[in-house]
Amino acid sequence: MNLDFKNKLVNGDSLKELRKIPDETFDLIFADPPYNLQLKNTLTRPDSSRVSAVNEKWDQFENFKKYDDFTNLWLSECKRILKKNGAIWVIGSYHNIFRVGTTIQNLGFWILNDVIWNKKNPMPNFRGTRFTNAHETLIWASKSEKSKYTFNYQSLKCLNDDLQMRSNWELPICSGSERLKKNGKKVHSTQKPESLLHRILLATSNKNDLILDPFLGSGTTAAVAKKLGRNFYGIEKEKIYFKAAEQRLKKTKPIEDDYLDTLQNGRSKPRIPFGSLVELGIIKPGTTIFDDKKRINAKIMADGSIKHDQTEGSIHKVAATILGAESCNGWTFWHYYLDGQVVPIDHLRQRLVSNN
Repeated sequence: MNLDFKNKLVNGDSLKELRKIPDETFDLIFADPPYNLQLKNTLTRPDSSRVSAVNEKWDQFENFKKYDDFTNLWLSECKRILKKNGAIWVIGSYHNIFRVGTTIQNLGFWILNDVIWNKKNPMPNFRGTRFTNAHETLIWASKSEKSKYTFNYQSLKCLNDDLQMRSNWELPICSGSERLKKNGKKVHSTQKPESLLHRILLATSNKNDLILDPFLGSGTTAAVAKKLGRNFYGIEKEKIYFKAAEQRLKKTKPIEDDYLDTLQNGRSKPRIPFGSLVELGIIKPGTTIFDDKKRINAKIMADGSIKHDQTEGSIHKVAATILGAESCNGWTFWHYYLDGQVVPIDHLRQRLVSNN
């Protein structure tokens, strides 16, 4: 890992700073670029009070071509500095996300998902002229079609009460004590909630990965990365945001290392047939295996099949037949004795994996 970019923040222009970074430096990028909202007038509530909206110069572009050119430049640099198995997340609204998506595809990224962030508490449409804009869109893309990107499927499933995580996420906007304020006013108009970045980093990065945020803003990406044991590098042009992010990072404490382990993906485990354990002499033909209550016995055959009474077949098929089920994970159903202890035969597979 290049230590020049480990756990650091830079106050500078993103396009200039990105060019200084060597090729294939980062594992993951999260980008929250200017949305180019094209606001023409001051937004007001029905009582004529002013709405705190995005009207800063950093979000203003002369026309769509200027915005597209800007998008192409920063995304090109991001592609260059991503590792070959790296991925990028970009968030936007209807004002810009379709233009950004076009550029992402034109540059050869491979779009994996678009994710809808449904805001639990969106700002109302005060004029009543349109639907309430209650979501933002994220694009998740790998560096190329062949990238072996990180996706911690099991962790996300566990996070979602053992259901597959879907691409529509219902999360609140940033508010309360999490919202950075100075003299009672928001420091940043579009500060993202930590819950959003927690889910993204948990899903698509691993402990000690190096994460880039080229438009750091108030520092949410860096703060969550620090908490989750990831390394961060953030670039922010506006001095006021940069200072706020620096202060925020000083107050952010990482989660204890003991609690950072996540569930290993089932699909990332090496596929090892039970017969391989027999072939390699890790378990011998004739060995008796049994269920966890030791009520059902089966014998291991020379070809890796097992036999129970008149039933024979794979460890999975025989277990399923005994249970009267369509399928069963034989690795956890069957057990054997190890130093006088009853342990699942999956222990044998793990031994083989660790030895390799």
